[in-house]
Amino acid sequence: MTKIIATLGPATGRKPQIRSLVGAGVDVFRLNLSHGDHGVLRQWIRWIREVEQERDRFVGILLDLQGP
Repeated sequence: MTKIIATLGPATGRKPQIRSLVGAGVDVFRLNLSHGDHGVLRQWIRWIREVEQERDRFVGILLDLQGP
């Protein structure tokens, strides 16, 4: 099964953009943990889960950890 993955960042890290991306077919959001602070990352996760409830559709979250 193929999945569409989108990386959240400065251009896509707002709830309207997340909603739009899910509407366009995004299945998983990638969050790069080596950039951004924990507060921003927590907010993105909250917005993803809110949009997930609005759309009644599961949306995965992929956490990309910082390398060694």
